Amino acid sequence: MSDNTGKPSKLAVLLKGVLKLFFLAAVVVAFGVGYWLRGAPAPPSREQAPKAEAEEKRPMTWTCSMHPQIKLPKPGKCPICFMDLIPLQTERGGEEHPRRLVLSETAKLLAEVETAPVEKRFVEAEIRMVGKLDYDETRMETISARINGRLDRLFVEYAGIPIKKGEHLAEIYSPELLSTQQELLAAIQRAREMKDDEFHAAKRLAQSAVNASRRRLLLWGLLPEQIARIEKTGETSDHVTLYSPLSGIVIQKHLLEGSYVQEGTVIYSIADLSRLWARLDAYESDLVWVRYGQKVEITAEAYPGETFPGWISLIEPVLTEMTRTVKLRVTVDNADGRLKPNMFVHGLVRARLAQGGRVVAEQMVGKWICSMHPEVVKDSAGECPMCHMPLVTTESLGYVTANGSKEPPLVIPASAPLATGKRAVVYVAVPDQEKPTYEGREIVLGPRAGDYYIVDEGLKEGERVVVRGNFKIDSALQIEARPSMMSPPAREAPGVAPQGKGPSPPARDVPAEFHRQFSAEIGGYLAMQNALASDQLDAARAEVLKMQTALEKVDMKLLDGEAHTIWMEELKNLSAALKACSEAKTIEAMREGFALLSDGLTGTIRRLSHAEKAPLIRFKCPMAFNGRGAWWLQVAPELRNPYFGGAMLLCGEKVEEFAPARQEK
Repeated sequence: MSDNTGKPSKLAVLLKGVLKLFFLAAVVVAFGVGYWLRGAPAPPSREQAPKAEAEEKRPMTWTCSMHPQIKLPKPGKCPICFMDLIPLQTERGGEEHPRRLVLSETAKLLAEVETAPVEKRFVEAEIRMVGKLDYDETRMETISARINGRLDRLFVEYAGIPIKKGEHLAEIYSPELLSTQQELLAAIQRAREMKDDEFHAAKRLAQSAVNASRRRLLLWGLLPEQIARIEKTGETSDHVTLYSPLSGIVIQKHLLEGSYVQEGTVIYSIADLSRLWARLDAYESDLVWVRYGQKVEITAEAYPGETFPGWISLIEPVLTEMTRTVKLRVTVDNADGRLKPNMFVHGLVRARLAQGGRVVAEQMVGKWICSMHPEVVKDSAGECPMCHMPLVTTESLGYVTANGSKEPPLVIPASAPLATGKRAVVYVAVPDQEKPTYEGREIVLGPRAGDYYIVDEGLKEGERVVVRGNFKIDSALQIEARPSMMSPPAREAPGVAPQGKGPSPPARDVPAEFHRQFSAEIGGYLAMQNALASDQLDAARAEVLKMQTALEKVDMKLLDGEAHTIWMEELKNLSAALKACSEAKTIEAMREGFALLSDGLTGTIRRLSHAEKAPLIRFKCPMAFNGRGAWWLQVAPELRNPYFGGAMLLCGEKVEEFAPARQEK
């Protein structure tokens, strides 16, 4: 509608406004109907309201990814490194599991987490060492003058010449030798001229003069057949010939012909090279695998691909401070003479440990060995045919006993533990969880054997440990400022109370009745220790019988779970040690068995604790068993050494204390 001028009329404008109002009203009505059809949101229930309110009121915590100890209530910059703070929001394992981390499946894949089982198995360690060959000092001789005189003839003109036993080496001119031979002939003539009816004293005196002259000539190097020839022919000589006492190589010529010598002047040095010594360097961390008498494979750069057999004949008692190594002396066969002194060589020891730290070597089980000649190994007791020293048992040198436990140790892959100083942390997969869950755990590691670590405490067979991605898990815990590998230790090792500290924590899963029964075993041991310290073999033997009876009366049914498993392992060691003690015929053999018993009892107390009224003190005697050392337990703080008795009663040093377990009431 418009008027004659072309502009819309007033009626048209009015109708257009009414239509707009009607459209807006329709839209409002449509929204209202939809709201009514869907239903209004239900108000929060009484249980949900406090939770929702708590969620709204819970403050957000902000931390720094580089310094997780920083925790602030609002975002901003780290006051240390000035990086942007991040919210502390990650799935946790609950306040009761501060070391536990929960990951989603996607996060697990991104972190590339892999696990491996904790298992019992024998692992072999290869100990590689370097060193050089040297002369065997037991096969060296010096040829020296036994009389004053002049070197008139040297039959060996330079070093390096091989000689055989009994070959002549040099001639010495000595007027004193000539006069003594003349005295011998004169004394023999006087003895012959004596009639049988003359004074017996005079005849004995003449014969004594003959014998004295003979002894003097023998001491000067003349052979018995040479003296007999002088007496028979009556011919004297002013020269004495020196002969080689062994077959070998002349390694040094000290004098020239014409030199004047006195008694004791060295002329030649001779060495038998059919057997050499290899002096090798072993790192202190490898000593746990090394034992006297172990076989060593020797290789030399001069003969690639060949190995020469050897035996460890000495582990030096002193460590070289600069290199942190210990010298090993290895006896090496060299019958063909191809090995030369001062050659650089490599040594390889292959060893494996059983539980308790004893080396498993089948060829050494139940054998007897010479402490001076490791190549002498016998099936029974006796004397060494070379030095006539009594043989000792291989068990006393740290090998597995014939009846001892050969159970393999608990091991984990070497990539599983995160080590910081003396501490080690592993992350264990928590079973039966909806999402992948990992929990940090402090463990006690034994020595490393190749790609594995031996575990002394903290894990059980069948558990799974993280072998890949453990650093990422630990980093996540560090960002959340929760305990990780970098956190300080929370407790001491179970069952051990270091010097100056309080009592041990209560033994897990060990009832008081078991400790009461086991106290009879400990009491017998302490009485045996006192008997050996007093050098009383019969009293010690009586206590062994009591301990065997007490051990049979310990009710293993009192234990369950991990404690039962531990007891079954230690029971084998204790039984084997008591058997060795019961078979001992001498106090020396009894002391060797007592050393095994001390090791077994210490291992049991360390793992299961004890309930004696006073702490058990562990002492060490570093001089026992020819410097090998041995430990023992006693209650009194005053030293009473059971390995030397009255000879060195106060020899030893305190190592640690085992405090009684705190029994739960």
